[in-house]
Amino acid sequence: MDTKNNLPPVKIAVLIDGGFFIKRFNSIYNKDRRMAGKEAAAYLYTFAHKHVGAGNVLYRIFYYDCIPFGKRMQNPISKRTIDYSKSEEFKFRTELIEELKLKRKVALRLGELRDNKNWVIHAKKVKELLAGKIEIKDLQPEDVTVDIRQKGIDMKIGVDIASLAFKRFVDRIVLVSGDADFVPAAKLARREGIDFILDPMFANIEQNLLEHIDGLDNKTIHIKS
Repeated sequence: MDTKNNLPPVKIAVLIDGGFFIKRFNSIYNKDRRMAGKEAAAYLYTFAHKHVGAGNVLYRIFYYDCIPFGKRMQNPISKRTIDYSKSEEFKFRTELIEELKLKRKVALRLGELRDNKNWVIHAKKVKELLAGKIEIKDLQPEDVTVDIRQKGIDMKIGVDIASLAFKRFVDRIVLVSGDADFVPAAKLARREGIDFILDPMFANIEQNLLEHIDGLDNKTIHIKS
């Protein structure tokens, strides 16, 4: 109990959109990509606990992500076969997930990656093609990527928010994301009396998402130099 204000502890669930977290984490703290997944997992755990604070209670940390893409695909430009299970991204994400499995009060919600068996041209290059600055023959192997999409992640987050709210498991939900698709879930939680906090990790977010939360709280992580 908060003895200063004589308030009972707040029970808090922290929900982390894994794809969003990794993107922001690398952008802010891991720009040279030298940190391994194990280190990222440790920072994620500390980051989540900062949203709980002293005197409150952590219900659980929910982490949502997909098992990383590890298939072999042939690049349509270079004609070389790429084994994505050997990539640094695969190693990083796999290690991150395995480390989180060992952490107390962490629940993993793993979805699937849908491989459409297609390759797409990066948006920047599409603009150059449409503007006539380059031609198809000018494209390089690194200008295309496999068309991969997450399946089931948004639904898992929405279901958990609804369950936490309806069953009154927590007093506060902290969502680490920047996706406006969660507006309906945020509105539902607030109608049920849940304090709904958003941490977009300093990313710009859409105005309609701001309208349906109870607070914006960007936490920082101290990274050792």
